[in-house]
Amino acid sequence: MADGAVADGAGSNWAGNIVFSADRVHRPATLDALRAIVAGSPRVRALGSGHSFNRIADTDGTLVSLAELPRTVDVDTAAGTVRVGGGVRYAELAQAVHAQGLALHNMASLPHISVAGSVATGTHGSGDRAGSLATAVRTVELVTADGDTLTLDREKDGERFAGCVVALGALGVVTSLTLDLVPAFEIRQFVRTGLPLPVLEEHFDAITSAAYSVSLFTDWSAPRFGQVWLKRLAGPASHLPEPGAGASAEADFPWAAPATEAMHPVPGMPATHCTAQHGVPGPWHSRLPHFRAEFTPSHGSELQSEYLLPRHHAIEALRAVAALGTVMAPVLQVCEVRTVAGDGLWLSPAEGRDTVALHFTWIKDTASVVPVIRRLEAALDGLDARPHWGKVFTTTPAELRGRYPRMTDFLGLRGSLDPAGKFMNNFLRRLLFED
Repeated sequence: MADGAVADGAGSNWAGNIVFSADRVHRPATLDALRAIVAGSPRVRALGSGHSFNRIADTDGTLVSLAELPRTVDVDTAAGTVRVGGGVRYAELAQAVHAQGLALHNMASLPHISVAGSVATGTHGSGDRAGSLATAVRTVELVTADGDTLTLDREKDGERFAGCVVALGALGVVTSLTLDLVPAFEIRQFVRTGLPLPVLEEHFDAITSAAYSVSLFTDWSAPRFGQVWLKRLAGPASHLPEPGAGASAEADFPWAAPATEAMHPVPGMPATHCTAQHGVPGPWHSRLPHFRAEFTPSHGSELQSEYLLPRHHAIEALRAVAALGTVMAPVLQVCEVRTVAGDGLWLSPAEGRDTVALHFTWIKDTASVVPVIRRLEAALDGLDARPHWGKVFTTTPAELRGRYPRMTDFLGLRGSLDPAGKFMNNFLRRLLFED
């Protein structure tokens, strides 16, 4: 391209466990250049921050990065929205939004991931009443297979919109999203230690509703959670749905003891790069993630899996996982348990149900980890577990499709927008079409 949009060497994903099949990645600097690349390529996949652990972003055709496009972050304070470019990451978005006295309703554990990629795969934070990151989306703008642009709006496009938010990159290249915002707020983060699994089973609803965001960490070496991270509103915020009455002080958590020092979710790791704890108040964007924006943790040293189940299966699922403790121990770094509010987005792992999410951070050893994942999935069989689209799983395509009531509708939408399958790859063909 005349604007220097092509660079050799597609490279690998964030973890280094996937080497992309494309010979090179295109980095268009303008929307027109992107449209020309899409229109002129038989197969295209968009590359975000590379924080996926499977081949969802891979292609043997054209790989496109949006990192060189204008880093649009247009805040509309009157409307309470922000229009954000497809290449922008949450850390930079959060800073710009906060400067205008506004906030996102939630953030994921890492602020380093791209907004468009996170939305496309249904990535989430934590909170009984907090939907996934995709639930903030009001408008989606994308380049379609013929190089044209298409805008879909929550209010105007209804059902079609619900199918295009969490869309796995299968409908086009998302160039920008408009997100709902709320007034800025502050969070105090507390860490508790030593929560036995039987106590969690008895008080599950009370524990997960004890703060705006609750994360429980364990290595499953015993039926207990070594850490509970509580992210509580630091002051009145009537616009936010913090569950639990009076959950404003560290003393309001009788089930586990306060941590005496700053903690890292992975046992034995230094907490230097984690967000501030011990109840020190801070802006939402510096407390909702687990890790500071200026540091990228665990880069290249892990694999990840996650399974999202109906909340009413939470206790049964936790018992099933705990029974595999000795099986997982050689390959598991840490498991995080969170809750997510249900939504109506067709391919969202939280679609149609309030959800409990079981996240596993493994050592970086695919040959050793995959057999354990198979055992884990077998233990969760019958509990309607939906794997995170961007992480490692072995669930069969037919089983996976059967867990999404709107899958047939999505396949119809995909066929209407991309009849030739320009945005498909081997990974998606297998998941969406194979028996």
